[in-house]
Amino acid sequence: MTEKKIGYLRFLWDVFVASLGAYGGPEAHYAVFLDQFVAKKKYLNEEEFVELMALTKILPGPGSTQTIIAIGHKVGGPKLALLTMVVWALPVLVLMTALSFMGALGQRLNFSQEIFRYIGPMAVGFVLVASYTIGKKVITNPLTLSLFLFGAITSYFIKTAWIFPLILFIGGLVSIVTSGEKDIWNKISVRPPWIYLIAFALFAIGGLILANLTNNRLLQLFEAFYRYGYLVIGGGQVVVPMMHTEMVTVNNYMTNQEFLTGFGIVQGMPGPMFSFSAYTGGMAARGFGILYQLTGAAVSGLAIFLPGVLLIFFVYPIWEDLKRLRAIKLSLAGITPVAAGLILASAINMMQAAGFSIDNALVLLVSMILLLTKKVPAPLIVLATILLGIFI
Repeated sequence: MTEKKIGYLRFLWDVFVASLGAYGGPEAHYAVFLDQFVAKKKYLNEEEFVELMALTKILPGPGSTQTIIAIGHKVGGPKLALLTMVVWALPVLVLMTALSFMGALGQRLNFSQEIFRYIGPMAVGFVLVASYTIGKKVITNPLTLSLFLFGAITSYFIKTAWIFPLILFIGGLVSIVTSGEKDIWNKISVRPPWIYLIAFALFAIGGLILANLTNNRLLQLFEAFYRYGYLVIGGGQVVVPMMHTEMVTVNNYMTNQEFLTGFGIVQGMPGPMFSFSAYTGGMAARGFGILYQLTGAAVSGLAIFLPGVLLIFFVYPIWEDLKRLRAIKLSLAGITPVAAGLILASAINMMQAAGFSIDNALVLLVSMILLLTKKVPAPLIVLATILLGIFI
């Protein structure tokens, strides 16, 4: 075995170790990466790590996933970056795919879904804490507060898939216009690897055309989840309102309880939140056979990660130059408070669907308290919630 391959295996093992401890969303993932790849293994220094984090803040897609892919790219180039993605995401994607079969299996085994009845309000607690955590960071003045309320109110009353990219775009545009800065589109000299951007555009346009011209659910799932992947800035918590609206409210691919069950359980699993796509895609592909459902889960899981991977492969080689593009940084100051508003509206919609009973409210409040105190890991909260459903 060559020295390069040995290096690859060592790095991929470190990726796997990092994935086992990566609970709690992107911010918690970054802390794990800093400890594993910077402090312990020294694959890069603190300054380089912070720059990669800044890069993923600019791009749409799963931030922590793109960060670990960029680290892999830095250590061993495109091939290692792709392998990094597989090691990081595949285990939890497989678990969430298996979970999509649990409903049908439970019916055959006379298995009661009632044991998951408190997963819904617990999941709402996770979403509310995410909205609070993000909002606390991005609401810094009256403008960002207005954008936060704009995102929450608009997405609460207008429940269509197209509203999300529209209000995110408006938030970024408002931030740029109100900044009053000039020369924000300053010229930069770059040599970008265009093949990745071309592939990104072809998948987006081709998927949209094929999904609308055919009645093939697999193509429709690919288009929907690929769109989630390139329209989301802020990671898995932000994609949930889009997914819920389209998969539950608009298309009725699953019930609200089924959606919340999967979302609640994925909170207790390590790795990227985007893995929830495998569960949702599998549930949406039910009724056409086991192979079709497996394909639906695989297509959805691949589609939601694909745009972020293509974008990081396109952008990473020219990152040093792109950091000088002021317009992108300015737009994020408006996009992030709108995204926090989307999360709040999603939590309200979910809780309305789950019901405002006393026991649901207590589960929600206790979940939020445990998350905010950071004394109980997310997997234990999920386990306790399931046990509560079993014994009550």
